[in-house]
Amino acid sequence: MAMTDILSAQDIEAALSSCKAADSFNYKSFFSKVGLKGKSTDQVKKIFGILDQDKSGFIEEDELQLFLQNFSSSARALTTAETKAFMAAGDTDGDGKIGVDEFQALVKA
Repeated sequence: MAMTDILSAQDIEAALSSCKAADSFNYKSFFSKVGLKGKSTDQVKKIFGILDQDKSGFIEEDELQLFLQNFSSSARALTTAETKAFMAAGDTDGDGKIGVDEFQALVKA
């Protein structure tokens, strides 16, 4: 499964171009621009499955840092500050990783 099976290539490009500069990533505006906010629970779970590179059932910090590269291989990695802020927003139970339910809540926030 590819991101473009669920999200439009045009929306992905627009979302990525909005956060090209270091420390410009904002997950709320990214999820909105990429069209993820309006997707069904099942579609969001499929996106989570793509982001969960090691298939552990969680998105860990190293996977989160490469978040944008899941949408385009030429996208930049998140900065340490962006990664930590993204993790803090998504990790509601404090276990240091984002589960599928936490990801759903983050997308819909």
